[in-house]
Amino acid sequence: MELPCWCLLLLLSLQSLSAHNDFFTSIGQMTDLLYTEKDLVTSLKDYIKAEENKLEQVKRWADKLDSLTATATQDPEGFLGHPVNAFKLMKRLNTEWGNLESLVLSDTTDGFISNLTIQRQHFPTDEDQTGAAKALLRLQDTYRLDANTISTGDLPGVKHKSHMTVEDCYELGKIAYSEVDYYHTELWMAQALKQLDDGEESTLDKVTVLDYLSYAIYQQGEIERALEYTKRLLELDPEHQRAKGNLKYFEFQLEKQKKAADAEAEKQKEQETTKTTEKNKKKRKKRSPETFSLIPERKKYEMLCRGEGIRMTPRRQSRLFCRYYDNNRNPKYVLGPVKQQDEWDRPYIVRYLDIISDAEMERIKQLAKPRLRRATISNPVTGVLETASYRISKSAWLTGYDDPMIDTINQRIEDLTGLEMDTAEELQIANYGVGGQYEPHFDFGRKDEPDAFKELGTGNRIATWLFYMSNVSAGGATVFPDVGAAVWPQKGTAVFWYNLFASGEGDYSTRHAACPVLVGNKWVSNKWIHERGQEWRRPCGLSEAE
Repeated sequence: MELPCWCLLLLLSLQSLSAHNDFFTSIGQMTDLLYTEKDLVTSLKDYIKAEENKLEQVKRWADKLDSLTATATQDPEGFLGHPVNAFKLMKRLNTEWGNLESLVLSDTTDGFISNLTIQRQHFPTDEDQTGAAKALLRLQDTYRLDANTISTGDLPGVKHKSHMTVEDCYELGKIAYSEVDYYHTELWMAQALKQLDDGEESTLDKVTVLDYLSYAIYQQGEIERALEYTKRLLELDPEHQRAKGNLKYFEFQLEKQKKAADAEAEKQKEQETTKTTEKNKKKRKKRSPETFSLIPERKKYEMLCRGEGIRMTPRRQSRLFCRYYDNNRNPKYVLGPVKQQDEWDRPYIVRYLDIISDAEMERIKQLAKPRLRRATISNPVTGVLETASYRISKSAWLTGYDDPMIDTINQRIEDLTGLEMDTAEELQIANYGVGGQYEPHFDFGRKDEPDAFKELGTGNRIATWLFYMSNVSAGGATVFPDVGAAVWPQKGTAVFWYNLFASGEGDYSTRHAACPVLVGNKWVSNKWIHERGQEWRRPCGLSEAE
């Protein structure tokens, strides 16, 4: 049995005194015992105070988590749909619970530590925490959000507003720093400093934050600003050795830059006329805002995710219609046609409304959840399935063997598209994670990927059918960067498009992406339909683009 620390301290103190016998025979010696006892009482009070402080910290933590989990478990998906809540969950379970474990490790009477230690084997890892942090940074860039907006939790459509502490902001900045991402390091260290300046209580001090902040700014080439923050750091801690060294170095570099600038100014004076002419030429060559096609794909993708740059003219818009659709009088839909609307003209994308019931969607989610695994992509060189940083989701595959309802859904897709489902891939269900996305890609195999679907033996992917099984509060659109199209999630609907022309050639305008989910929880399911079996259902065209 282990003895408490104060008992051990008391025994050791008494043992040190036991060498002196017959204390009662000497008052002088007895007075020494009084002082020893006084020291022991002081030590005991210090121990009690430390224990009470420890228990108070544990109690505050328990009360905070009790309130938080009570709120979160009322609507888990809605709560985790806020990316800050998801990041903080990763951070709590990976870091903060470990700190709590260290705090109470000496007290194992209620079995808490042993239980926590066992449970921690299944907690998120450093990789999870880093992944959630990167997702926040990705959302920040894609949707052009400033650090303060994310920190205050003031995101569009949020149900569970969550505030980031100084420690949260600092942690995000540190992760960016470890990835040599000095741009985001600066943003989040500056936010941590702002909250400290605003009076937020924190275990972090400004010196630590300023140290990271000044270095991140220096790495981006802004030596003058880095010098300002270094001076502020030294005002708080004049003996900070690294800052003192940085101060001298930054001043030297600024002087060097000033001399170089003066030399350049002299040189420019000699070529002033030539430079003026060149500037005028550049102004004349300034890109027109209409040259959308010249914008890099990444920028187009992010613009479309924000609802910008959609290239649908009023004239083309006037040619898009909605209708009741029975697919050439299919017997199942003659009396009850479905609602169909045109989403885009080139490539032709249609949406089917109220095409899957709430009960069906819930059953699909229920079947998929235990099977969800990190989504993979096919390596274009090796053909091997592997995870990728540009596809952040988990997926599962369902067949009629899992539930007859899946066969019913497959038959519905066949009835409405007129395409054979026996050669199609299984129904894939995907749930996007924190900032979940799938960057621009093709669904079909290109000519430089002749073995893309060789193992299936069913030819190329002729078409894609995509069910939206949840509404998304913000973000999560399906965008087509090459043509400037955006399709937004709408629960209970499905979109459909052909990936191949009737000639069998790939339609490169179908290159598409799933935008990062900013707020909400995105569930989709898709059916990739293949060429084999469509010979009489979609006859070949005579021209390449037909």
